[in-house]
Amino acid sequence: MEITLVRHGKSLWIENKPIACQDFKNWVEKYDSNGVFEEKSYPSETLEKIGTANIVLTSDLKRAVESAKLLNPNISAISDPLFRETELPIPLAKLVGLKLYPNIWAAILRCLWFSGYSNGCESLKDAKIRAKKASAFLVECAKEHNNVVLVGHGFFNMMIGKELKKIGLNGKKKTSSKHWESTTYSFKL
Repeated sequence: MEITLVRHGKSLWIENKPIACQDFKNWVEKYDSNGVFEEKSYPSETLEKIGTANIVLTSDLKRAVESAKLLNPNISAISDPLFRETELPIPLAKLVGLKLYPNIWAAILRCLWFSGYSNGCESLKDAKIRAKKASAFLVECAKEHNNVVLVGHGFFNMMIGKELKKIGLNGKKKTSSKHWESTTYSFKL
């Protein structure tokens, strides 16, 4: 039995100009509501895993749903908000006026999130609980369907991967966070 975690493709939302902290939430909403770039080719391992999966699950965000369809147009994936990416907190009001590139805001806010700052979003503790629920759900799906693929998000997939390893599945030490890449976990026999 196998569980394969795939990260979605690169987002169509590529606006990358410095923005103020109060504009970052709007930037994230646009990132979430856009699809992904269609590639000329995809990693062969990812194509094999999604092609042989008995069930394909995705986050309910557009980039994950579209990625699954691009990898295998013949599948009927099941979307679930359980697999959404972890959110970033709302930036501190004291930073008004400071303009940074969105990836810099994301890095700063992710560091703050790890430090316990979760203004307006799911806390790290709650995200860990959700990752545990997601991994348990994937294990149940694998018991029923044998080969399961989840097309999700880089950071949350890594959290799920850690949970799968904790409960005894074999897999790479680190879940891939590259677009279109897959990491497979299997049950020890």
